[in-house]
Formats: sequence, C-alpha cells, structure tokens
Amino acid sequence: MINTNRPRRSVLYMPGANTRALEKAKSLPADSLILDLEDAVAPDAKVAARANVHTALASGFGHREAVVRINGLNTPWGLDDLKVFAHSKADAILLPKVESAAQIQAVAEELRQLNSSHQLTIWAMIETPMAIFKLPEICSAHPSLEALVLGTSDLVKDLHARHTPGREETLTALSLSVLAARAHQLCALDGVHLSLDDEPGLRSSCIQGRDMGFDGKTLIHPSQIALANETFGPSPAEIEEAQQRIAAYEAAIQSGAGIAVLNGKLVEELHIQDAKRILALAEAINSFNR
Repeated sequence: MINTNRPRRSVLYMPGANTRALEKAKSLPADSLILDLEDAVAPDAKVAARANVHTALASGFGHREAVVRINGLNTPWGLDDLKVFAHSKADAILLPKVESAAQIQAVAEELRQLNSSHQLTIWAMIETPMAIFKLPEICSAHPSLEALVLGTSDLVKDLHARHTPGREETLTALSLSVLAARAHQLCALDGVHLSLDDEPGLRSSCIQGRDMGFDGKTLIHPSQIALANETFGPSPAEIEEAQQRIAAYEAAIQSGAGIAVLNGKLVEELHIQDAKRILALAEAINSFNR
C-alpha cells in the first residue's frame, strides 16, 4: 500500500557503480533515490556496485527514501542482490521488467525466507508492452507492492516507436498505469526525460505527468530535481484553495447544507477528500525541510 505521508515528487536514479555519485546523493533535494544495480551497471561491475550501495545505505541518506533496483531474479546477480539488501537500510526493492504477478510473488517469498524487515516494500518497473496488458494482475500480486515505476525508454524501444515532445507514443500506457495504480492504492511514478539540456521539455513532461495523476517523476540527473519538486508539489495557491474549500464546506455542513460554493464553484465531499490529500502532502514536504 502507498505511504501517503511520503512525498515522491522527485525520484532520482543513481548508478551503484559510482561511489562519488552515491555520496553526493546524501545532500541532494530529491525525495527518493533509486540506487541502481541493473541498467546503469556493466556486468563486470555488478558485484562491486552491490557492495558500494550496501556501504552507502549503512550511513544513510537522511530523509531521502532509498530504493535499490536489483537485477532480475533470472540473472546471475538478482538473488544475491536480494540476500544482501533484505536486512539493509533500504526502504524498498525495485524489480526490473515486471510482466507477471509471479515475479512479484517470487521476490516477496525470497524476502520472507530471508526474514527481511517487514517495512521493506516492493516496487515494480513497468517497461514492456506485456507489463501494460498484465497491470491488474501485477498490481494485485502481493500486499508488499507499493509503487509502479514507468520505464518509458524501454517501452518506446519495444514498441518500435519514436520519442515525441508530446509523448503520444506512450500516453495509453501511462494512463493505464495510473488507472491501475489508483485502483489498487499504489504509488505511480512517471518515466524519465532523457534530454539534459531541455528544460522546457522537462517542464512540459512534468506538467503532463502531474496532470495525468502521477505522484512524481523519475529523473536521470540532479539538475532535474528542482523542477520536479516544483511541479509535483502543491503550490501556495493550491494549498490556500484547499484550506478555503475545507473551511467553506465545514461552514456549509454546520448550516445544514450538503454542499458549499467557493469562488462560484460547488464544493462537495469529493473535493474535501482531495483538499485533505493536498494539505497532507504539503505538511509532509514541510517536515522534510525543517
């Protein structure tokens, strides 16, 4: 189940083979870090990267959520990855290329046999056409599943598509992923923006993802963090409106009305639920900055 008290506006991939990057991550304003042992690590560096990440976790990343992307269990490294991080300070295990409930269940069973911390959750990379078709099965695979992470680069490759500014090639997959996540009360994280020197494109992608319902965006460089935090966090205007909605609705209830009107718009119970979500997210973000 999603931890609604933890912001995940910015989720930065960090290569496990780069010790300097891992150390720098401890001072970055990202909400979450994906410490990567898979795509970002060459085969001959897998074992060293595993040790690097384990060492980095031991000293902690402050308030930043630490998620380890392991290698698949069908690789020579996946099971050893699980054994090392089952009792580490990692918050979650991210499983790559998930296409079935069985993959999630296999990781959960291995963690159970390893007597891992009950707080260690599982995240799933959704990055293939088959994964999109299997979303309902994947999302209901196990109670430890907490988040869906869109791997749009791999998805575009498998689709034989092309990256476009408006992301038309992945909109169906993105929307289905958000729908599945919300239906199963999971976190949904948007895919990366590949261009490092394209701030307008990154902003557009962040706004699009936020408007579609994603909780945050995965990132490939620290320079992208600020924009993701700004876009996926509630603005001062949104916070003020949420407070006003709650106040107006409570006043209407006290007067015997079932709805309120604020700035010419109806305010009903469904708007109050969303207003409370916005205020809870804002409070959680503020607690990180204290």
